[in-house]
Amino acid sequence: MEKHYDARSIEKKWYELWQKHNLFHSECTDGGEPYCIVIPPPNVTGILHMGHALNNVIQDILIRLRRMQGRNAIWIPGTDHAGIATQNVVERALKGEGKSREDLGRAAFIERVWAWREEYGNTIINQLKCLGASCDWQRERFTMDKGLSDAVAEVFVRLYDKGLIHRGNYIVNWCPRCHTALSDEESEHVEENGKLYYLKYPVAGDDKRFIVVATTRPETLLGDVAVAVNPRDERFKDLKGAKIILPVLGREIVVIEDDFVSPEFGTGIVKVTPAHDPNDFAMGLRHNLAPINVMNGDGTMNEAAGPYKGLDRFECRKRIMVDLKEAGLVEKIEDHKHAVGHCYRCNTAVEPRLSRQWFVRMKPLAEPAIKAVKEGRIQFIPARWTKVYLEWMENIRDWCISRQIWWGHRIPVFYCKTCGAEWSEKGTPEKCKKCGSASIYQDEDVLDTWFSSWLWPFSTLGWPEKNDDLKFYYPTNDLVTASEIIFFWVARMIMAGFEFMGDVPFRKVYIHGTVRDDSGLKMSKSLGNSIDPLSIIEEFSADALRFSLIMITATGQDVYLSNDKFEIGRNFGTKLWNAARFMTMQEENGGMRRSANRGVSDFSAVQLSPDDKHIIMRLADAIAAVTDNIDKYRFNDAAHALYEFMWHQFCDWYVEYAKDVFGGGDEAAKQRTLDIMHHVFSTSLLLLHPIMPFITEELWHVMGYAGAGDGVENMIIKTRWPEPAGTAVLERWGITKDIVDYVDSKHEIIRVGRTLRSDYGVLPSKKVDYLIKPDSEKTAELLKVDSGMIKALLRAENITIDPKLVPEKVMPSGVGKLGAIYMPLAGLIDVESEKKRLLDQIARLKEDLGRVTNKLANMDFVNKAKKEAVDHQRARKEELLEKTKKMEKLLETLSCM
Repeated sequence: MEKHYDARSIEKKWYELWQKHNLFHSECTDGGEPYCIVIPPPNVTGILHMGHALNNVIQDILIRLRRMQGRNAIWIPGTDHAGIATQNVVERALKGEGKSREDLGRAAFIERVWAWREEYGNTIINQLKCLGASCDWQRERFTMDKGLSDAVAEVFVRLYDKGLIHRGNYIVNWCPRCHTALSDEESEHVEENGKLYYLKYPVAGDDKRFIVVATTRPETLLGDVAVAVNPRDERFKDLKGAKIILPVLGREIVVIEDDFVSPEFGTGIVKVTPAHDPNDFAMGLRHNLAPINVMNGDGTMNEAAGPYKGLDRFECRKRIMVDLKEAGLVEKIEDHKHAVGHCYRCNTAVEPRLSRQWFVRMKPLAEPAIKAVKEGRIQFIPARWTKVYLEWMENIRDWCISRQIWWGHRIPVFYCKTCGAEWSEKGTPEKCKKCGSASIYQDEDVLDTWFSSWLWPFSTLGWPEKNDDLKFYYPTNDLVTASEIIFFWVARMIMAGFEFMGDVPFRKVYIHGTVRDDSGLKMSKSLGNSIDPLSIIEEFSADALRFSLIMITATGQDVYLSNDKFEIGRNFGTKLWNAARFMTMQEENGGMRRSANRGVSDFSAVQLSPDDKHIIMRLADAIAAVTDNIDKYRFNDAAHALYEFMWHQFCDWYVEYAKDVFGGGDEAAKQRTLDIMHHVFSTSLLLLHPIMPFITEELWHVMGYAGAGDGVENMIIKTRWPEPAGTAVLERWGITKDIVDYVDSKHEIIRVGRTLRSDYGVLPSKKVDYLIKPDSEKTAELLKVDSGMIKALLRAENITIDPKLVPEKVMPSGVGKLGAIYMPLAGLIDVESEKKRLLDQIARLKEDLGRVTNKLANMDFVNKAKKEAVDHQRARKEELLEKTKKMEKLLETLSCM
């Protein structure tokens, strides 16, 4: 073996070999129990970020485990055409050339987007491969490929013919930057510090009377058609039937009464602008008020805005406030915090705008999707997301699916110029269905990007064709995703699954947390706090990234990252490599052979030592723990179980025990120990493979576990997942609870002895004597058999094991389950110097303790500081008290000598 592990070349080598031998692919004709997951399709414009890394590592763990368990497993990859985002990217490129999409025309622009997609659209796919994602790349799909486009057209036509798709004038979220409507979910609300403007509207026929309305958007008063009061508000009874003069424009508007108006908000009178506010739009419908749109699609004011025509909406706000102040029509302006919708793509403040759009009626589709979750046919993990899902579904609104852009699935609705007919059909008709005229045209809009991805679990399997793949792999099994797309994607997929497949699209939905920096801020490019996964892979390795990310991410919880966290995975990989080298060195130096079956089935209970039996039992525990935790989506617990077993139980204890055996003269014991090490190590590699696929495959081959030749048929990726030894096997090997407990307790007494050395500052290289007083003669006999190992692990000069031991003078001691251990200090340390050191340390600790105590006694600090800061000080106080107590006990021991 090489001394150092070369991750870069090894990871590249194995991924190419896995792909070359088609090891990620499976066919329904292979039979077996199906297991299918679909990737949340990343945007074709995307590059790999830590959120993608976390999401895809979790999916890769699941798919690799199920393959190893013998399931017919496929992981379907693909990308989303990302209508708005992709169009923006290409338009920016055109702008650099001094062109616009209008200069090219629709057809040429679409060709340009396809060309961009061919050149840059698979960037994130290639990056996922660097991460080790074992997707079935033969099944890769794209939301604009022919098969998925056919599925989109099929769904639209079905819903249109069923009356579940309709078109109408409604208030929508409009992005002036992207020039398109957005769904409610695509408008992200952000708390902003704004203003509440109290404006005076003159009452018609009374030059001295004004009413006052409060608004956050003065520029929209140009589209006011009424003011409204609550019918039960006694303050405004005399306004019934009155006319109001609209400031600036001088237009008369009416006073209406509506229960929607809250007497507590502002002055109790509100302006009604049906073309620019969803609540006002609803009031306008109830009172037959004609809306007036005063704004263009780019956020500038139109002809209806009178003297403000052509101004940007925010510039109009400034100008109109100046004019209102000059006219004496501003009563006051207050600071006001409110939520403002922003475009999820470009972060522009959206504008509620009256627009003619296409919608899907969602309530009929939601009913079976709500029922399925309530009945447990689909489970959310963690379960708290069930409530979030149900609350949204039970209050669902119609989905605006039309977008005023060019890149995407064109809405399959056609119109006849001759007779005015409207119909939906797949394909491109040549004449009107009603009158036969050839003077027909297609709707200009395209569909929301999510209209294709809500079909993903079955469209990727070939629907609407009823093929064998669809029959075998649908419904899929697990969906792994983030909370922010529960409404965008998860809920809609469930609805689509029932509407078009008559069944759930998946059975479990695992919602992982958000990736944040160490301070708790969500990682993002704009904040400059993101960590590039590719740079981490370059520096630490893909395995290190994967293991570290999984180990520090609790189920469904946010993960806090910094570059140094990835040292966890790198150090763990180094530990594995060194353990493997140690084993190969024993074979090379000791002339031992490697057991062909790497097992321990041929050994009898008599041949196995307590440490042999202990490591076999702990391996059985690890197999059970890793399998159970992954099955329960506790991925970090699985990683912790592997770390604890491999690093501590195997490397720290069994390898150290083996060193004593290999240093002895019993050749049979050496061979037995090496065989057990190979059995434990090879099984551990299997357990670790789903999390760290590259290093485990390399070690599988380097250690000879793959057999002769190139080992393709026996690659670890294809090897069966281990099962823990059953009770009968453990009994045959003489593995009992008493023996396992004895070895655990032996480890404990060694730890206590090491702590004594550390507490008194004895250098690790210094040989010391230990005295052990076991709790019984039986324990003494067991410890005497293991005295060589104990002596080596304690780095002791001499060890005395005596159940009748009575130390002649007080000396440092510790107590474990097997008894007490003592460390004579004579000749080891300068007692007086050590006492002085401890006194100085105690004095410093008490000074620190005094400062913390005073801080916590300060009620201003306790009541006003952040809870985290107060909790930190309280924890610090407990830590200082504990350290002081320990130092005082050490000093007491020295004072008695």
